[in-house]
Amino acid sequence: MRIGLANDEPRDIQALRQLIDSVPGYRVEWVARDGAEAVEKCRENKPDLILMKLNLPVLDGVQATRVIATHSPCPILILAPTLSGHSAQVFEAMGHGALDAVAVPVLSAKGEITDPEELLRKIAIIQRLIGGKPAAHASKRSRLGGPELPLVAIGASTGGPRALATILSGLPGRLGACVVIVQHVDLQFVSGLVSWLNDQTELQVELAQEGGRPSLNRVFVAGGEDHLVLGADGAFHYQAEPREYPYRPSVDSLFHSLRRNWPRKDLAILLTGMGRDGAAGLLELRRAGWHTIVQDEQSSTVFGMPKAAIESGAATEI
Repeated sequence: MRIGLANDEPRDIQALRQLIDSVPGYRVEWVARDGAEAVEKCRENKPDLILMKLNLPVLDGVQATRVIATHSPCPILILAPTLSGHSAQVFEAMGHGALDAVAVPVLSAKGEITDPEELLRKIAIIQRLIGGKPAAHASKRSRLGGPELPLVAIGASTGGPRALATILSGLPGRLGACVVIVQHVDLQFVSGLVSWLNDQTELQVELAQEGGRPSLNRVFVAGGEDHLVLGADGAFHYQAEPREYPYRPSVDSLFHSLRRNWPRKDLAILLTGMGRDGAAGLLELRRAGWHTIVQDEQSSTVFGMPKAAIESGAATEI
């Protein structure tokens, strides 16, 4: 796997080079010390993956990612000082096409990476996503039995279709993630909703099928009055329980299942709607380390679900 490094710190470059060279099948293809140089080097010699530092001179990591995605698309893994403190920049970069992000590895006094496993795991995941053969050190598969990929889970009710269209229309076709949506809507309107959303976005929108699996650059919409969940086998399933729950399909059911069965800590969003569905599940995801976003009152058609989530402390961001 040929890897480009976009980094302006000599110690970081040396440590990353040593780490990459230590893995059979990996090699550093080139080093760029600012974002503009990374754009140029990628144009001249596109690697299999770029490790892009978020804070770079000339063009920062977000700007460089945008230009590369537009002119010479290449898988990019963002290296951020801290993920929690730079979430806006990280998600902006991912919106421009970066596949994932990881905290900048910590260096010891000797200039060695003290805990390289998370970085190596992310590289191995991307290698599988782009169809490469995993390196010997990273042959371990997720407990879902397949490659891990970023996932965005969205729950919505009253006013949700318009909010969903606004969100999806702003996302690129090569999002580098899977989107799963639970929208409270009568069964007879689900197919129409899917068709309408398909016209609003470059992503492929489809009904989540029993036994289907999350996949890259697709949007799956819950399609029925039973609750859409992700099973321990990594597949979508529909379940009638809890039968007494007034919201069908239930946002909480999806969120709770993701907390139990999804191996990553990704992004969950709760949009406009009446009642409290999704608030408890969103809180559980936030406590588990997910980034959670809740729609604000001004833009919500009905502020019930977002308000309940905010009051319970489930929102990382509003």
